[in-house]
Amino acid sequence: MTVYTLDPLQDSRWKEFVEAHPSASVFHTPSWLEALRLTYGYEPVVFTTSPPKSRLTNGIAFCRISSWLTGRRMVSVPFADHCEPLLESDEASKELIDFLRSSIKESRWKYIEIRPRSSTLLAQVSCQEKGSAFCFHVIDLDAPVEDLFRSLQKSSIQRSIRRAEREGLVCEKGRSEALLSNFYGLMLKTRRRHKLPPQPISWFRNLSACLGERLNIRVALKNGEPLASILTLSYRGTLVYKYGCSDERHHNLGPVPFLFWDAIREAKKNGLHEFDLGRSDLTNPGLINFKTRLGARASTLEYVRFSTAHSAPAVENRGMHVAKRLFARMPDGLLTTAGKLLYRHIG
Repeated sequence: MTVYTLDPLQDSRWKEFVEAHPSASVFHTPSWLEALRLTYGYEPVVFTTSPPKSRLTNGIAFCRISSWLTGRRMVSVPFADHCEPLLESDEASKELIDFLRSSIKESRWKYIEIRPRSSTLLAQVSCQEKGSAFCFHVIDLDAPVEDLFRSLQKSSIQRSIRRAEREGLVCEKGRSEALLSNFYGLMLKTRRRHKLPPQPISWFRNLSACLGERLNIRVALKNGEPLASILTLSYRGTLVYKYGCSDERHHNLGPVPFLFWDAIREAKKNGLHEFDLGRSDLTNPGLINFKTRLGARASTLEYVRFSTAHSAPAVENRGMHVAKRLFARMPDGLLTTAGKLLYRHIG
């Protein structure tokens, strides 16, 4: 077999292939890849064993990232929790994996990272090629809405939703500039709590422009004051929770569970089958417990990383620890500027 490359933003075969493939997600779409290109200058590419002008039968989507700060690398794909390799046979899978392994030295990549949702690819790589692991949560939406509510943890999630309703919280949703402004203000507060800069607002604007009605911002308000917000993406039968933020002074009013329950009900109404709550760091039991209390089932996401330096993730983690101490001391304006400058290097 020979491995070919294609531009998923220019080659119409990729869009048609993704729309028909049962394992494809919103993170495979040209819309997501175009938002990455517009915001961060990443170069999307797909590797496939299908010859040019023939029908696509497989493909792995990547973004090439060239950074003076974090090195040259390929990621499948940046800022996505998972992006399943779309492969139809073990033969094609082996050919593409061997090609990626050889590309490390030939193209002088720092590393090549694949973020599969399933474990199929993991069986074909060595222990040394397995990368970071995360907890992953999904809510099955095929149950009746009454059962979905009963599956919410009673003493925390159900109680918080009822408290939010008693307090008169309202949920506004859509893609307006006003909603984006409320969302981003809350995002800045949340990232400051986490000692991290927010992603540039241009990222969210580009996502909205590229994804259109597939993107939805929900904001919980009380007397016009924004208390919490979540940003979700929908693709075929799946709703994806991508970003969440809140004002911690009002957590006692239950705005975050209130928003998730609104998203669950609407997804159920629209005939969606699952709510992808995304990954959580294994060192973040609070977030893992919250998603479990929403009635989600947990599994493990494990990435694949082809690299000539197996200690790279540990080095990156130490660098982030130092950076957080700096971010914690920055005023809001400087923290936002830091996000504009740094996120294109993080991917």
